[in-house]
Amino acid sequence: MKASQPVRGLYAITPDRADTGALISEVRQALEGGARLIQYRNKSADEALRLRQARRLVALCSEYEALLIINDSVALAKKSGAHGVHLGRDDVAIHAAREQLGAAKIIGASGYTSIERARAAESQGADYVAFGSFFASTVKPDASRAPLALLSDAKARIAIPIVAIGGITLDNAPVLIEAGADGLAVISALFGAPDIHQAARQFVGMFKASSCRI
Repeated sequence: MKASQPVRGLYAITPDRADTGALISEVRQALEGGARLIQYRNKSADEALRLRQARRLVALCSEYEALLIINDSVALAKKSGAHGVHLGRDDVAIHAAREQLGAAKIIGASGYTSIERARAAESQGADYVAFGSFFASTVKPDASRAPLALLSDAKARIAIPIVAIGGITLDNAPVLIEAGADGLAVISALFGAPDIHQAARQFVGMFKASSCRI
């Protein structure tokens, strides 16, 4: 898969899991449910474990023709053979990441609540931008809240795909898609669901229904 492939639909972000077997099982359930974008995010593991887990996830995603994006670390994305990296405000610059990863890899950037930051990321070569937090999040409880109107404003001013993140559930997801989100980054409402496979199917189904209305 190339960086030019559209970023759309359910964007599943992994929870911290020290148990690699459990992590692989959970991600497989999400993939079986239709997820085709996975972001590996583990803030608590050491470097060796993160590399082992990332490589396992690359192999797993290849079985489903899915993309694996690494959170924050260009070095881990390169070592693991992942499809790309997602960069926040404290990470390396987009142009530096591109130099290290090459033109075929996906580079995403956090726009947080700023259109200007997102437009700058686009001009620097980002393949998609993420906005949020749109709702209260247990993962980042202190994150600044983004207004729903930010999505429609971004759609009018940014050409690359737009991902919404932060406290997204099956109940509030439809308003984000309606407002213009191309993708929904979900952690707890997916990997914390009683049935990960079914939750993934429901999130994926929302985008299929949206496409039918266009």
